[in-house]
Amino acid sequence: MGKMKLDVNLTITQGDFIALAGQSGSGKTTLLRILAGLEEAIGLITIDNQSWLNANKTLPPQKRQIGFVFQDYALFDNMSIEENLLFVNKDQTLAQHLLDITNLTQLRNRKPATLSGGQKQRVSLCRAMMNRPKLLLMDEPLSALDPAMRTKLQNEILTLHKEFNTTTIMVSHDPSEIYRLASRVIVLDHGKVTQDGKPKDILLKSSGSAKFAFEGELLDIIQIDTIYIAIVSIGQQLVEVVITSNEAQKLKIGQIINVSTKAFAPTIV
Repeated sequence: MGKMKLDVNLTITQGDFIALAGQSGSGKTTLLRILAGLEEAIGLITIDNQSWLNANKTLPPQKRQIGFVFQDYALFDNMSIEENLLFVNKDQTLAQHLLDITNLTQLRNRKPATLSGGQKQRVSLCRAMMNRPKLLLMDEPLSALDPAMRTKLQNEILTLHKEFNTTTIMVSHDPSEIYRLASRVIVLDHGKVTQDGKPKDILLKSSGSAKFAFEGELLDIIQIDTIYIAIVSIGQQLVEVVITSNEAQKLKIGQIINVSTKAFAPTIV
């Protein structure tokens, strides 16, 4: 593939949920692997005043307090779910707690080969949390799952992130996933940061007026003074629609709604 120069200078606050976005080949996965110590690099990485990478040394992956969730689960097929967790850390209480949160307790003795893709990814997530990581890295962890399962696991990821106050960095191409989970979006292009900000500011795009009718998922309702704005995921784009206070009270986050316009006045059904 050849070498690519990553020109990245970032300061991340503990407890942040960062989404890495950008076209394929922009450096997102490479950046995760460098943070994990799985890829060689020249630069400086400092976590809580501890140097993970500098001109003189590179801290090996096993000494970095990280959790890594891969696309392909990377579970031990010869071990049960519980054994996969305890292999990382013998803390039985923590393992039980994670299994409870992710509704895996009844499956604790099952082998990975007998699980669905969503169940395997839950196990992978729990295993990544077993060493109470300072940094949780996820490389498109939900890309192979159906929409309903994606939403369920997104909620579980957010629950774990908040409970453990883990700094999380996730690669994702899904704007609704980024909006739902991330507190900050960093967009890479050819190894450089081109955008850095809140999901709403980075993801929302304005489009020209035209008659339309689209189905989408209601992600959020924001009140600005006396105006209510619905954030709706339609395809691969997020749109803003002004709604009435009555609509704001009746609608529920997560609903599939219909966004349409007549005479350039959008309405939600």
